Amino acid sequence: MKKKLMLVLAVVAVITASAAAFYRGSGAQEDPKLTMAAITRGSVVQAVEATGTLEAVTTVDVGTQVSGTIKALHADYNSQVRKGQVIAQLEPSLFETQVEQARAMVQRLQAEVDAAKVQVDDTRVKLKRAQELTALQLIPATDLETAQANARQAEASLKAAEAQLVQGRASLRNNEVNLGHATIKAPIDGIVISRSVDVGQTVAASMSAPTLFVLAQDLRQMQVNARVDESDIGRIEAGQAVEFRVDAHPDETFTGTVKQVRLEPMVEQNVVSYVTVIDVPNPELKLKPGMTANVTIEIARADDVLRVPNAALRFRPTAEVFTALGQQAPEPRAAGGSGAARGAGVWVFADGRLTRVRVQPGINDGTTTAVAAGELEEGAQVVTALAAQTAATATQRSGSPLIPQRPNRVRTQQGSSR
Repeated sequence: MKKKLMLVLAVVAVITASAAAFYRGSGAQEDPKLTMAAITRGSVVQAVEATGTLEAVTTVDVGTQVSGTIKALHADYNSQVRKGQVIAQLEPSLFETQVEQARAMVQRLQAEVDAAKVQVDDTRVKLKRAQELTALQLIPATDLETAQANARQAEASLKAAEAQLVQGRASLRNNEVNLGHATIKAPIDGIVISRSVDVGQTVAASMSAPTLFVLAQDLRQMQVNARVDESDIGRIEAGQAVEFRVDAHPDETFTGTVKQVRLEPMVEQNVVSYVTVIDVPNPELKLKPGMTANVTIEIARADDVLRVPNAALRFRPTAEVFTALGQQAPEPRAAGGSGAARGAGVWVFADGRLTRVRVQPGINDGTTTAVAAGELEEGAQVVTALAAQTAATATQRSGSPLIPQRPNRVRTQQGSSR
């Protein structure tokens, strides 16, 4: 009984070993599974992405130069105003009182000037009489000297009175200006996008002018202030086309043009970026100040060109691949390449054979490279990689080569490639 059992086990072991050897041998004869992609024709766009904020082209903070209590408001949020239009009024009674006091002071100083002029005329008459009497030797010389001193003193008093009058008039003008500032007027034509005060509120302008309103001149023309990373700012120039999206309209793409790259660096957590100003038309007023814009700046573009996945330019078949395909491996320089040769060819797989085709690469968007037509044709299959076992299994089940889906563009977040 034991001998029969041992004999059965030996037979099973021999059969298992033979089957394993058979499958290993047949597996070695299988062709290598390749991941391929089709050559397509279309556009290749190099772009830099950044995040910015929408702002009005011209924004004016309307404040007050004098302190007081808000008596009336003639504008509110979203109000359309014209230049010179009254939009707020401070309580004017205090300023009116100061103007009246200044006018009274001017009148008093004017009277003092008139009195000083009378005194000057009197001293001049007395001086002339003293000079005539001195010439006739009818009065002593000391009387003449006294008359001369009185005349000079009267003239000096007149100049002092006139100076005080000028100062009083200046004070009057200052109080009149303050009274005028109690009426706040719009400095530009525009729309009110912010209001910071209410009727009855007291505003103090002792140190700086408090902001009452913020006016935007024209929201039909706006701008995006985008912060572009220092690694990409060298490729940004005025006039480049821009596309951007905002969360308020996720299904709509807006366009603009680069207007200016500001030289002032912005440093945040040791990351340096530069503000790029983008002109944006807003005829339908869909865009509003303060919205966050996800900006794509187009720095290079090629239309109606053959497109090759970047992976195809990096694929290098080994000698084992050629042996498995029954081909003779080419020279090492052609198969692996070095220097310029490594980036100047792709491998086309057709009729069970790998063939290297030289190409002239152009711009790339991070996943796709534009190439000169050369020997390539639209629809040709280029090898991008050796398929993994799971990919090969999926290929066998589907009965067709595995062609990876390629996104339309590659983006850079805040100017950094990914």
